[in-house]
Amino acid sequence: MTIDLSPGSDALDAYSRVVVGVAERLTPSVASLRVVQRDGRGGSLQGAGSGVVISSDGDVITSAHVVAGTARGSATFVDGVETRFEVVGRDPLSDLAVLRLDAGDLPQAELGDAASLRVGQLVVAIGNPLGFAGSVTAGVVSALGRALPVGSGQATRLVENVIQTDAALNPGNSGGALADGTGHVVGINTAVAGIGLGLAVPIDDATRKIVSALMREGRVRRAYIGITGGSRPLPPRPAARTGRALGVEIMSVVAASPAADAGLRSGDIILEVDEHPIEDVADLQRLMVDEALGGPMQVRIWRDGSIRTVAVRPIELEAA
Repeated sequence: MTIDLSPGSDALDAYSRVVVGVAERLTPSVASLRVVQRDGRGGSLQGAGSGVVISSDGDVITSAHVVAGTARGSATFVDGVETRFEVVGRDPLSDLAVLRLDAGDLPQAELGDAASLRVGQLVVAIGNPLGFAGSVTAGVVSALGRALPVGSGQATRLVENVIQTDAALNPGNSGGALADGTGHVVGINTAVAGIGLGLAVPIDDATRKIVSALMREGRVRRAYIGITGGSRPLPPRPAARTGRALGVEIMSVVAASPAADAGLRSGDIILEVDEHPIEDVADLQRLMVDEALGGPMQVRIWRDGSIRTVAVRPIELEAA
């Protein structure tokens, strides 16, 4: 089967209409951000990125690394409007931040749901690469379900369900919009991993909760128990008793941490936490949320040939 892609063909025009429609709908809602960042040596650096307006009264989502080391900056839109902003809150462990602009009656982007994406689906990236405001690139969803490691001080975390796209991204695209063919924002562009390999934090339930917490409290509270570990196959006996094949083996326990105080030790295999099956580190990470603070977690482990339950009381994770 031959597809006619000559100028004026239906196939080319259909593709163009989608990209043009998304650009016209969404570009007015994407700001070019300028910041002055402290470099840690008493000096300063000029920084730039993008941001997406999520409310008409001036709330903007961007990447946390775009506004690292600063509390304010300026935002410019494609129609020439320029305004100041303040950082409401930033969360380095999700690479998300919320800003408040000194302006109102702004064109608001509509947020979508990354869970509806499919590999091969058309996506459009809008941002300000290398200072070129309102730049539009298009590509496809190359892969879904990627994990992006991020850190802040001694704290580390995996951002889950990251979107991989081949839409061209460059420095300055960070914090900009990744949209589906209907113009709904399904991701916040966060990293350029290589030529034709861009990554975006998904717009999903977890992201919405993080943004809400940043708008409400200016930070995200997470639980911490103080272990490192990795997924491993269960020995035959615990596998038979639990009906599962995998658990998380504790590789190290941080001294004076909640895990250490509770008696967890290297070599223990975590099977469940509060009756939630634990088969990989991501399963454990999902439970380290605000709601886990203030009460003991019941951690079911395999140790020395038997299953036992240990009560661990998490503390708040301190991120730099």
